Amino acid sequence: MLLIFAIGAGLTNTFGRMIGSERQGWALLAAMGILYAVGVATVFAAEAQGNASFRPLGIDQIPSELQAGGNMEGKEVRFGTATSALFATVTTDSSSGAVNAMHDSFTPLGGGVLLANMMLDEVIVGGVGSGLFGMLLFAIVAVFVAGLMIGRTPEFVGKKITATEVKMTMIALLCIPLVILGLAAVASVTGPGLTSLGNAGPHGFSEILYAFTSGAATNGSAFCRSQRKYAVL
Repeated sequence: MLLIFAIGAGLTNTFGRMIGSERQGWALLAAMGILYAVGVATVFAAEAQGNASFRPLGIDQIPSELQAGGNMEGKEVRFGTATSALFATVTTDSSSGAVNAMHDSFTPLGGGVLLANMMLDEVIVGGVGSGLFGMLLFAIVAVFVAGLMIGRTPEFVGKKITATEVKMTMIALLCIPLVILGLAAVASVTGPGLTSLGNAGPHGFSEILYAFTSGAATNGSAFCRSQRKYAVL
């Protein structure tokens, strides 16, 4: 997990050195770190609470000596909810795509955070460079809005942010939601898209949305039937 983050996180410092202000790099890393910490805490809290549907049956808890408990569906006992939540957040904050638990079996809130991580275009560290330029796009928008609020010409790292830069930035930011929502809409009303689902009802739509979100973010993980099959095996 540390190696997955190492290069992406280190490039924030590289950026700071390239522009002659390491504080800018630390600021970007701090923003990534805060988002990452919130994501880990939320996913862990959701998974540790377990599945509410199982509580009346008394099967949602596992002895503490097995280092497990909570929502253990689709998770390995050797990892438990804590390490599974940590790894799932890391892999969706980056372009890794590896899994040590079945994301399809996460709780609604836990799985929602994993989706949100990728819908942000994996700016929380991200892949090698992709997280950095994604975060810089958000920084440009933030600087532009802040400049308008105080009545000053927006500047970022010593360069003026004009309408041209903002238009190009918005085009780049809107590419991801366009791909996700456009393709998910098509899959939701066509035969091949619906017959390939491993989940029924609202979770089936989550499976579709996750598939195109993961593809658009170049991640590779999925809410899918094949993963659930391997979880049972």
